[in-house]
Amino acid sequence: MDPSLAQDLLTLLQTRRQRALRRCDALRGDFDDIVERSSEAARDDEHDPEGATVAFERAQFAALLSAAEQELVDVDRAVERVRSGIHDRCETCGGEVPPERLRARPATRTCVGCARTDRGP
Repeated sequence: MDPSLAQDLLTLLQTRRQRALRRCDALRGDFDDIVERSSEAARDDEHDPEGATVAFERAQFAALLSAAEQELVDVDRAVERVRSGIHDRCETCGGEVPPERLRARPATRTCVGCARTDRGP
């Protein structure tokens, strides 16, 4: 394992983690605003034409927040893989994950071949 690659990956992952945290914070704030607006108006989704829009907006922000939270989990797992020295091994086949792939997708857990086959990360 190349120590400079490991350090590069940790730096990339830290940057991604900070971005994901900021995104989570912003989405939580937006989501809370949507919930507050909808509760203030006491909307009835069935009879209020705006109710469906608010419900859609809540669902959309919840999905975006879930994706951002999953990115945090993926980044944290990748950091553990780097620290354990197994980041360059595919979790599916055990083969090598090329450094170029790791630099492009530092949280990846699979080689290119397995990613194509399994639609893995």
